[in-house]
Amino acid sequence: MAWSCTGSTNVELIANMAKHGLIRSERVQAAMKKVNRAHYVRNPHEAYEDSPQPIGHGATISAPHMHAYAVEYLLPFLRPGSRVLDVGSGSGYLSAVLHYLATDLDSGVTGTVVGIDHIPELVDWSKSNLKRDGLGAALDSGHIKMIAGDGRQGFAEAGPYDAIHVGAAAPTMPQPLVDQLARPGRMFIPVGQDKQAIIQVDKDADGNVTQKELFGVMYVPLTDQDKQRAMGF
Repeated sequence: MAWSCTGSTNVELIANMAKHGLIRSERVQAAMKKVNRAHYVRNPHEAYEDSPQPIGHGATISAPHMHAYAVEYLLPFLRPGSRVLDVGSGSGYLSAVLHYLATDLDSGVTGTVVGIDHIPELVDWSKSNLKRDGLGAALDSGHIKMIAGDGRQGFAEAGPYDAIHVGAAAPTMPQPLVDQLARPGRMFIPVGQDKQAIIQVDKDADGNVTQKELFGVMYVPLTDQDKQRAMGF
């Protein structure tokens, strides 16, 4: 069931999440208001419902409140110029939000956001979505990169990453993603199979890694392309 944050417009959806305390930062509000969720879902009439929605190929776009949680927890590591990895980038929605959090339009300091998904059709669709939402220039400049690949292995060539978001549940902690965190850096990742939880992974300036369980969740699994396609929703 959708949370009570559902709105009739993008602005109303964001305002409702702020009113319920899911968004606490003005920076997060501003970034999410710039990204129109209607450009990133299959059914625009359901764009502002606070619920996960299927986007094809066994993938979903997370509920807006989960995206809000993710960026709030990652926010200390999302600064102008940050390098960010979005694993399971799907429709490209959160990659767009992360771009605005890693960019200062006034000073011209722009970070790099890499979105990776192992379904090539979703990668192509995400690029179209980003262009439709006014981010074609960011794609052309390479400030947003959407690539097809196995997100469980990350994308080392563009790292290390100040922040990593993972949008599907890994059965166990993927070591390549931990390795690709910057010093310091933070990852927000759902882990588990029958029982899942969001884990906050922090790497300090000396490379020491700590893990903290935040709360229980239920995500689609972070798996290989064939198994994901077989889900068929």
